[in-house]
Amino acid sequence: MQDTGEVADRRAAVCVIGAGASGLAAVKNLREHGFAVDCYERETSVGGAWNQRHHRSPVYAGTRLVTSRARTEFPDFPMPDTWPDYPDHTRLLSYLERYCAHFGLAEHIWFGTEVVSVVPAGDGGWDVTTQSPGGGASHVQRYAAVVVANGHNWAPHLPEFPGADEYRGRLIHAAMCKDPAQLRGRRVLVVGGGNTGCDLAVAAAQHATEVWHSTRRGHWYGPRYLAGRPVDQVQARLLRRRVPSPLRRWLYRRALRLVVGDLTRYGVPRPGRRPDPGHPVRNGQLAEYLHDGRIVAVRDIARFDTAGVTLADGRRIEPDLVVAATGYRPRFEFLAPELLDTDAEGRPDLHLHAFARQHPTLAVVGLLEPDAGLLPLAHWQSVAVARWLRLYATDRARAAQVQRRESTRKPRSWSARGTGSAWCAVESTRYLRVLEDLLTRLETA
Repeated sequence: MQDTGEVADRRAAVCVIGAGASGLAAVKNLREHGFAVDCYERETSVGGAWNQRHHRSPVYAGTRLVTSRARTEFPDFPMPDTWPDYPDHTRLLSYLERYCAHFGLAEHIWFGTEVVSVVPAGDGGWDVTTQSPGGGASHVQRYAAVVVANGHNWAPHLPEFPGADEYRGRLIHAAMCKDPAQLRGRRVLVVGGGNTGCDLAVAAAQHATEVWHSTRRGHWYGPRYLAGRPVDQVQARLLRRRVPSPLRRWLYRRALRLVVGDLTRYGVPRPGRRPDPGHPVRNGQLAEYLHDGRIVAVRDIARFDTAGVTLADGRRIEPDLVVAATGYRPRFEFLAPELLDTDAEGRPDLHLHAFARQHPTLAVVGLLEPDAGLLPLAHWQSVAVARWLRLYATDRARAAQVQRRESTRKPRSWSARGTGSAWCAVESTRYLRVLEDLLTRLETA
């Protein structure tokens, strides 16, 4: 990497990293709060994970929302009423493109530009080094603050399965499974019980000759609809009516028993006592295909051999394609780990999963696994970040008072870390209430 040796001072401007959904929300709300903004996007267009043309996108042909349109859209930019309740990825991309155009965000985005380094520059400022993804000369610019919105579903996590190096079939991560043609005529083992694993198991059942679905633990597999309404809208209605949490869980559990039934008779591991409050697994077709035998539930993998897989219960199967829907790891290669208090697994320790604890001018937007749509949360996160940066820039003494009070807040009121939940899982409604409380204090500080 060739450094030009010059640092261009952007003074009070804010650097936003990434032009996916969260990055676009950050640019918009920072601009509305009076900040100059430079957004850097390594790809040549917006959309982030929802743009299948992007090299790092995890989107496959059948990807669609698992949360309903009404609970996924930005609060100040509704999706068309004519769209289905659960739009597919092509509609989501067009929605983000129209959001960008409507608020005039493209003029603040540097496309085809990758951030390779972000380092503290003193007095809260940051030196941001950028270059073309293909290499070439680098450029350093100094910013008053940095907002990271590079997403957390682009760096595949592929476990080290024993014996995998001996296997003569094909083992791929779900991120590499883009087209149903890859499944056609194959004997497919899908590993992973989350939404991606369930969706790919269903897709394989429609194209492959034989399908196994391996999960380590039991899940509550929910339908997308209850009583003819998107299930997350039903849950939101119960919340608005202040139905107590134990009663809500009991009603949902009973509804799942009636609609989905007991899947343990097909070999699916028994789920926990109550539905996980984290990111929901919603796939009505999975139960149907288990019922009619088009998907066979199996245990987790014990080891590979040259021709197949031995499962934890001793059973042996011989797939010729194994698709590992085993998730993604957060990656912030341009930041030193200590800046976000990152642990050995790459997980940062942030206040409200957004604010760096030791650096008041460094924030992350969109690092959440909510039980409803991410976009509303990214919107209000970025509003909170913008208001915080405005207060920090104008009155640091009062900003310090807010920071001290916030440091005592515990995550119990909004975290959704149940068994198997993602480390950044949140209950959306409660999380938004905490953000609303913070926004009120920032408004009056």
